[in-house]
Amino acid sequence: MTDAEPIGIGVLGAADIAWRRTLPAVERCPLLRLVAVAGRTPDKARRFADRFGCETVTGYRHLVERDDVQAVYIPLPNALHEEWADAALRAGKHVLVEKSLSASGAAVRSLARTARERDLVLMENFAFLHHPQHDRVRELVADGAIGSLRAFSASFGIPRGDPGLIRYSRELAGGSLRETGCYPLRAAQLFLGPSIRVLGAQLSAEHDGGVDMTGSVLLADDTGVTAQCDFGLDNAYRNTYALWGSEGRLEVDWAFTPPPGTRPLLRLHRGDRREERLLPAADQFLGAVTAFAQACADPAARAAHADAAVRQAELVEAVVETAGAGRSAAGHRAARPGKRSARALF
Repeated sequence: MTDAEPIGIGVLGAADIAWRRTLPAVERCPLLRLVAVAGRTPDKARRFADRFGCETVTGYRHLVERDDVQAVYIPLPNALHEEWADAALRAGKHVLVEKSLSASGAAVRSLARTARERDLVLMENFAFLHHPQHDRVRELVADGAIGSLRAFSASFGIPRGDPGLIRYSRELAGGSLRETGCYPLRAAQLFLGPSIRVLGAQLSAEHDGGVDMTGSVLLADDTGVTAQCDFGLDNAYRNTYALWGSEGRLEVDWAFTPPPGTRPLLRLHRGDRREERLLPAADQFLGAVTAFAQACADPAARAAHADAAVRQAELVEAVVETAGAGRSAAGHRAARPGKRSARALF
């Protein structure tokens, strides 16, 4: 394969996100060439092959072993991400994997080590990071538009859907933290940096044995800037973040999933002045797959993606641990004579 040849990419699983957003972006990216889609059954993969003009493969293992596949995209359920990312890396393939990659820092550190040893890309597909609206926000903050940053807040919640969806399956590692909460957590790192840590967390399940349906997390960096992240799978739709500074406030209305043709609205509040700016539209999935392809071609760009995946997994793991500790403490207090029952709070 020369630098001029597109990278052959295969897809593990016939997922909706691949159908609607990622593979249309792959079609538009001159650096990538879709080779095949693997499904558990031929029928599911055939639907993708008919639309995107690629081959079908029955069984994921057969796809990762193909010589004409240099990279693998993994939009499988969360519970399968670690297994197939590891299998693809060990087969010598670059890996683009849907979020959330994992809630285990140790697992992702192991994957990152495998990628590093084999000089491969391991990239978690947070497509929103590749929308230019966030660069514009960072530029405004750096230029002092809101003074010194004091706090960040972000919310991503969606209404309840069909109970048979994967996001409600505990066995497949669904739940609000890994389905929607991962976005505010990743955005908080964008603005607060790598020193961010969990101060408190709550994850609320609908019933025993079910997935977490809503959650809240309080974070802080080493300078004392805080981040409040709220998320859920049983919420009125909300998809936003805001930065509050010593002299003003910046708000982004459609932070994580703006369609390619949508011009995001940014609001700047400073004193008694309010300014609204319509930013350029962009296809963030095209930006994401292009960044992945560029990292496949450029060894110097690979480590940053793996390092980001490790930090994200460690943060998600810390949220789970903190929320679990809170629930245990609340249960202990409730069991003591004369004490009122308590929920797991910050």
